[in-house]
Amino acid sequence: MNLFAKISAFKDERSARLAGIGLMLLSIFMFSFGDAMGKFLVATYSVGQLLVLRACAALIVLLPMVWRHRAKFVRLERPWLQLLRVALSTLEVAAFFLATVYLPLADVVTYYLACPIFVTALSAIVLRERVGWRRWSAVLIGFCGVLIALRPSSQTVSWPAMIALGGSLSFAVLMLITRSLRATPDIVLASSQFAGTFLLGALLSPFGWVTPSPGGLVLFAAAGCISVGALLCVNRSLKLAPASVVVPYQYSMIIWAVMFGYFVFGDVPEVATILGAAIIIGAGIYIFMRERALGREETVVNPPV
Repeated sequence: MNLFAKISAFKDERSARLAGIGLMLLSIFMFSFGDAMGKFLVATYSVGQLLVLRACAALIVLLPMVWRHRAKFVRLERPWLQLLRVALSTLEVAAFFLATVYLPLADVVTYYLACPIFVTALSAIVLRERVGWRRWSAVLIGFCGVLIALRPSSQTVSWPAMIALGGSLSFAVLMLITRSLRATPDIVLASSQFAGTFLLGALLSPFGWVTPSPGGLVLFAAAGCISVGALLCVNRSLKLAPASVVVPYQYSMIIWAVMFGYFVFGDVPEVATILGAAIIIGAGIYIFMRERALGREETVVNPPV
């Protein structure tokens, strides 16, 4: 944490923004590496095992910070909304890793890249935020990208794809709730998400339990530690620079997904997936740039924990 405090000690805005971009790129690599580790693990172990052991390692790492800031856990704003946020976070993480059991990593990440588009659409419908025709056009183009990547037909639409897309929608709602809970400290938001994942994993892990080898336990612990490090990096990045500056760099996730998918799992992405991802990324970047032009900085989309 002292390192993050030193990184934040910038006197000029340009240096702070560059540091924010660097931390965002680092966090995306760490998230992508953790996702690849998760996909590797669920080839041998159940998704429930991955959730419980990964979350356990993450909570152990976070425990000193939780204890230091324990007073912040006593009075939470809108506890029922906090509970809904944890439930959505848990479901979307489970959906992500469940989808990776059956789909290439790049395909699953492509569906999750649509989250900023879903957030914009839901902001207008649920939160009654004003969304002009330009951003609605970007939303519609982004949905076309989703359809291209999904390749809808009676033969190609599968349950794993629907699970991944459902996880992306859950993540979008999660982001809207997080936006409305801005007063909640970061440590509360992060630790509660991992706690929810731990509980669901504890419920599911007895079904299909495989006793981990020492190497497997190391991988589970590493996945948890990497997810915590990535989360701390992305949160610090958003404190150093405006969301509209650093969030578009999250689209580098598709590059890592394709690379890890190819070199680790031998997955070669189809042309439709790449084309759909390009359209989704273009629409998402336009939405962020439009937010910036309108002077709005609250549309923040963090990668899945």
